[in-house]
Amino acid sequence: MEFSLTWVLLGLPLAFVLGWLASRFDLRQIRLENQQAPKAYFKGLNFLLNEQQDQAIDAFIEAVQNDPDTSELHFALGNLFRRRGEYERAVRVHQHLLQRGDLSAADLQRAQYALALDFLKAGLLDRAEEALIKLEGTAFEAQARLALLGNYERSRDWGQAAQMAEKLSLAGQGDFSQRQAHYLCEQALSLAAQGALEAALHLLEIARQKAPHAARARLVLAQLQTQMGQTEQAWQTLMQALTLCPDAVALIARPLAEAALTSNNVPSTLQQLQSIYAQEASLDVLDAIVTLTAKQNNSPTCARDWYVRHLEQVPSLVVAAKWIADEKLEHEQFHPQVQRALEQAVKPLLRYRCAACGFEAMQHFWQCPGCQTWDSYPPRRIEEL
Repeated sequence: MEFSLTWVLLGLPLAFVLGWLASRFDLRQIRLENQQAPKAYFKGLNFLLNEQQDQAIDAFIEAVQNDPDTSELHFALGNLFRRRGEYERAVRVHQHLLQRGDLSAADLQRAQYALALDFLKAGLLDRAEEALIKLEGTAFEAQARLALLGNYERSRDWGQAAQMAEKLSLAGQGDFSQRQAHYLCEQALSLAAQGALEAALHLLEIARQKAPHAARARLVLAQLQTQMGQTEQAWQTLMQALTLCPDAVALIARPLAEAALTSNNVPSTLQQLQSIYAQEASLDVLDAIVTLTAKQNNSPTCARDWYVRHLEQVPSLVVAAKWIADEKLEHEQFHPQVQRALEQAVKPLLRYRCAACGFEAMQHFWQCPGCQTWDSYPPRRIEEL
């Protein structure tokens, strides 16, 4: 009994010393790991600030390996992958976060939103929609709805887009009435292409009520009325548009001149366009005036005098090229070459330019093909900007 007690008494201090040494070793290991993780994190941050994304990713991966439980590192890494276009890797990072059971509800929602952005950037619209719908009722609901709206627009699902725009309006996220009018116009054009003209006209009437001062619904309505042989109604629609949509006069002028010619309303239309032109000279209004003047006076020469009047007010290469086209030059044999050169020079001046991204096009777009922004094209040519 004495022998056993002696060994016990001797073993207690030894056990204490061994335990103390083990605890010191663990503390050193923890300190070392804690020092390595922040060091790698700050190194990655430094690379990121210097726009060295490859080195930043390597540093963040090192930090994640040292401390796999740090969610912020995973978010940073996933966002970097998305920015670099490595969407598959970004998806894996954010899906790993969603599978963790130790994340707070706020971080889970954040990971869900990040995953939806990954799918959007990758063009996986169906999976993006599924991920965004799961954010209803969360702190990311507003952002998710806006992303869903853009998603439906990209997929040209105008019905779903209209419903989402209505939700955003009711939630006080902004005024989407003009955008809803665009959706209705898109649906009307689709129905008209299928021959359902009456249904298309009904949607255009709703679009006009949604956005009374937006020109597109009236322009599309006049187009359909012309297709149906209702030339007088088409002319009346466009004449109303001149008054209700003064900012879009340049877009209305050309179809209005055509409607006036087919409905025999040249004099009153010409008078109205001349009044508008007197207030602000416009290339498209000028072309409409020239067309109608030539018809009314049966004199192309008299109509072309308008080009000279315009040049007296505004130095315009576009108008100069149109005037020279029908003029006799001293060296007439060189006229075709000169005319081709002028037409080539004025082409860029006749384009429309998106005010949001600068995308240029020969035709006017209601939604920019480059940045997908609505109503970003001023209804005036580049030469007039």
